[in-house]
Amino acid sequence: MTTFHILGFPRVGAKRELKFAQERYWRKELAEQDLLDLAKALREKNWKHQADANADYVAVGDFTFYDHILDLQVATGGIPSRFGFDSQNLTLDQYFQLARGNKEQFAIEMTKWFDTNYHYLVPEFHKNTEFKPNPSHYVNQIREAKALGLDSKPVIVGPLTFLWLGKEKEDNFDRLGLLNKLVPVYVDILNALVAEGVEWIQIDEPALALDLPQEWLDAYQQVYTALSQVNVKLLLATYFGSVAEHADLLKSLPVDGLHIDLVRAPEQLSAFEDYSKVLSAGIIDGRNIWRANLNLVLDVLEPLKAKLGERLWIAPSCSLLHTPFDLSVETQLKEKNPGLYNWLSFTLQKVEELSILKTALEKGREAVKNELADSQKAADERANSKEIHRSEVAERLANLPVNADKRKSPFAQRIKLQNEWLKLPLLPTTTIGSFPQTVEIRHARASFKKGDLSLAEYEAAMKKEIEYVIRRQEELDLDVLVHGEPERNDMVEYFGELLDGFAFTKFGWVQSYGSRCVKPPVIYGDVVRPEPMTVRWSQYAQSLTSKVVKGMLTGPVTILQWSFVRNDIPRSTVCKQIGVALSDEVIDLEKAGIKVIQIDEPAIREGLPLKRADWAEYLAWAGEAFRLSYMGVQDDTQIHTHMCYSEFNDILPEIAGLDADVITIETSRSDMELLEAFGDFKYPNDIGPGVYDIHSPRVPATGEIEHLLRKALNVVPKERLWVNPDCGLKTRGWTETISQLQVMMDVTKKLRKELA
Repeated sequence: MTTFHILGFPRVGAKRELKFAQERYWRKELAEQDLLDLAKALREKNWKHQADANADYVAVGDFTFYDHILDLQVATGGIPSRFGFDSQNLTLDQYFQLARGNKEQFAIEMTKWFDTNYHYLVPEFHKNTEFKPNPSHYVNQIREAKALGLDSKPVIVGPLTFLWLGKEKEDNFDRLGLLNKLVPVYVDILNALVAEGVEWIQIDEPALALDLPQEWLDAYQQVYTALSQVNVKLLLATYFGSVAEHADLLKSLPVDGLHIDLVRAPEQLSAFEDYSKVLSAGIIDGRNIWRANLNLVLDVLEPLKAKLGERLWIAPSCSLLHTPFDLSVETQLKEKNPGLYNWLSFTLQKVEELSILKTALEKGREAVKNELADSQKAADERANSKEIHRSEVAERLANLPVNADKRKSPFAQRIKLQNEWLKLPLLPTTTIGSFPQTVEIRHARASFKKGDLSLAEYEAAMKKEIEYVIRRQEELDLDVLVHGEPERNDMVEYFGELLDGFAFTKFGWVQSYGSRCVKPPVIYGDVVRPEPMTVRWSQYAQSLTSKVVKGMLTGPVTILQWSFVRNDIPRSTVCKQIGVALSDEVIDLEKAGIKVIQIDEPAIREGLPLKRADWAEYLAWAGEAFRLSYMGVQDDTQIHTHMCYSEFNDILPEIAGLDADVITIETSRSDMELLEAFGDFKYPNDIGPGVYDIHSPRVPATGEIEHLLRKALNVVPKERLWVNPDCGLKTRGWTETISQLQVMMDVTKKLRKELA
């Protein structure tokens, strides 16, 4: 027998049912019990899909109403004490307040889950942090699965990864020192799961794929010796990178099995072929949507099966949280591009691929010969396709001018020329780009796509919205305006739809955070910009006002990171292709008189390889791709970039090397903590630290923004400080948006008078 299991499943539902129910609940349009009932139904569907595919264990505890790390904070009693909530008796409303903030407290900080586009809520640790077990989240799901007659495997993030992902919220304190208080709580939680009759518990320790300090590595032996006292089998799961350098440590731990990611790091298998316990091979890609060549996968698994016998388990490389739900509903893609459709695999198809592999390992390849033949045919057709390579793209990259990615003059010279024509006041104000995407905007866009709205009617609706956005900004007296992006469904999808080499799904949603879902484009071929993408919208906005309007683009690294990227050529090559294509747009904007242009790169930090040894190579090509996106602009054109929800302390030289004239960053949730690093580094160009959190509907108090701006003025010279929200305003309502921006403007004008 070969055991087949899943590390985690998408949570939001095949049609984003959870998202819509959550948002109705937040608007008080849905009762709490109705939300709970819908969530239970979604979990049962997820488990049924796994059971129907012959999975030996269904994953439980992976479902969450917002974030699995927030769930773990509740389960361990480690929620921030500043909220004053009781973790043992937390209400659903209070749970959401932790994630979204309330009138008294800002929300828990968010940042990226390793190098993915998923955001987790960052635990806050103090010297006096106390932990208390509350295993109900996991226990209830085990009971639900048991009621359906299913064998379940609870999934919980391990204590060392949990601590590593958190932040110390006071000085002279090391959060690793909390381990002795945390581990007994984990023991209590595991014992509660054992009492429900589970045989295996999966404990995720993806932090092992990082460059952990030695004292953290040393702690693994202590932690797992303690956890092994629980009467259950433990599967220690790693993913997102190689853990081969820790092979001796992992082999010595008193656990019953180990999961390794053989998609991201296939080379690490040789370090674990002699593992004496259960080895779970993460052999199907849990992070991308390309169909596996099952014959090649079996070439890896069959020798492993011969060595390990029943000790071989098979699984996706990581949780399937990062992949869309079901390819079979993508009928439009199938009709439009049947070849590409046949190269793809979503969550349900990946589960089926694992089922085929299980059968082949148990009964031989002959038992699934038709499925293997189909898999091979798809792989061969993709490898030999003439659609995906364009010779002119390769030639353009190969023949770029010398120093194509360098500005003509240094920043000190450029900023003088820019200030001469911009004539902005001290502490210039702007927003990050998007304004509220109202029901009317979404309806117009959907009607246009369906053909119910003509092109002329659609453009008239968008122009009406752009004028509304411009007028509101003028009333607020913002300095650098934006057109509000009403025509954009998503900051990456919009550009992908207008670039060659991209394809799109209709239902390929994945969770980014909470109820926020994104539908990543599929980059399947060489990238070209056939025609201008944003110029006419920016020109129209500029025609409405005497104030400066900022052009808005998404940068090449973010488009790469937030897409499902082809895996047949290096990612660096794809990224440079996108950068060069975007440069055509930047030059056209400049020619059209749009001489402040923002190229958003929130994903720069996210794209960092998990191992520091690989950083330099990545940062070199990522930085080059960004700079290529504005190649050829004049010195008096001001290039902005925006980055959010990432830690930049350790890559500040490379951030400075992007050479954007103005950088805007997220800082409000961390109380300007990130800005201090920019100050210590003496970041050379202009900076706009976010002064309020856009992910919460709350209107910040005047004192909050003033506090943040005064902290900023202690770090950044007043001549180089911009004022702006943390991020785009797409997800907010108009009433709160106006109120939030009004507070920001009032504080800014007060400080201008002082500084003058």
